[in-house]
Amino acid sequence: MSVQTNRTESLAESEVFHILGNDRRRAIVQLLGDESGQVDVSEIASEIAASEADTTPVPNNLYKSVYVSLQQTHLPQLQEDAVIEYDSDAKTIQPGPNFNDVLQYIDGHQERHSSVLKLHLALCVLGLVVIALAGLGVPLLSSIDSVLSSVLVLLVVAASSLYQLMG
Repeated sequence: MSVQTNRTESLAESEVFHILGNDRRRAIVQLLGDESGQVDVSEIASEIAASEADTTPVPNNLYKSVYVSLQQTHLPQLQEDAVIEYDSDAKTIQPGPNFNDVLQYIDGHQERHSSVLKLHLALCVLGLVVIALAGLGVPLLSSIDSVLSSVLVLLVVAASSLYQLMG
């Protein structure tokens, strides 16, 4: 049964840091960010236990300890803060409304976001330069329709944005 949180406001930065201050909660967000859609709690527990284990294979008592702590402490906390949606019957989690607010502070995910912003900025600047040079009558570029080129640049930026939102 999926329990919805009543939280509607965004997380304050101090709340995000409190959430990420725990290794296991940080691992949950990282692992869920690396996947698309929902993830089984047992998979997350296995991954966390493997990262905490000094031996291979992971001792069963460590896996059980991680699994119980996720169930009793970390998943309820993340759900209360609307970071995840937890289905206790199916034992699955998926990103909640505040997931991206937390994910952006995880190493690697901010870099990807920054790369996309740089790409969009470069596309916009390139489009503006082409439009400006076409308007100034620069040979070869003066034959380009400025409205058409503006629409094409906006379509490329919109398509890239849509791709990032869906991915």
